[in-house]
Amino acid sequence: MVRDDRWPRSLAGRDVKEIISNCVKASVDICELEIAAPAELSVLLTNDKEQQALNKKWRSQDKTTNVLSFAQIEPFAPVKGLLGDVVLARETVSVEARRQQKTVADHLTHLVVHGFLHILGYDHRTESQTERMQDLEIRVLARLGVGDPYAKKQPETGVREGAPTMERQSRRY
Repeated sequence: MVRDDRWPRSLAGRDVKEIISNCVKASVDICELEIAAPAELSVLLTNDKEQQALNKKWRSQDKTTNVLSFAQIEPFAPVKGLLGDVVLARETVSVEARRQQKTVADHLTHLVVHGFLHILGYDHRTESQTERMQDLEIRVLARLGVGDPYAKKQPETGVREGAPTMERQSRRY
């Protein structure tokens, strides 16, 4: 659901439903999930004000954030029924995209994948959890044609160190 009508303009002509659908399909494929029955994921594209209210209510943090995930299934449970909700804040996502020198559509893609992985049970509370989750994100994003969001940029060239090249992707995956 698009609750902030500025989202479509932020995506430079990209179709938000297609972006979200592709994120979920690629995540299901890369994570090798078994779909036990029809499943539904709710994605809300909102603004910082609503995101801050949700973050305060559900996480006791009185600030906005780029993405929130509310799982309705147990971690790593069979994929069926209502899986949960992923909520994204337009202003925060746009500012982060600009700072990271990427398109809003690519950053949205990353955050939908990140949020969906949280719904499935992945987390980043420990180093090993973080490595596992980031590896999955990188692989899903590569499948979608989006660069590695965790690669460092070389100051002199602006090219991200470790960014997957086609050669590296084919060997890595």
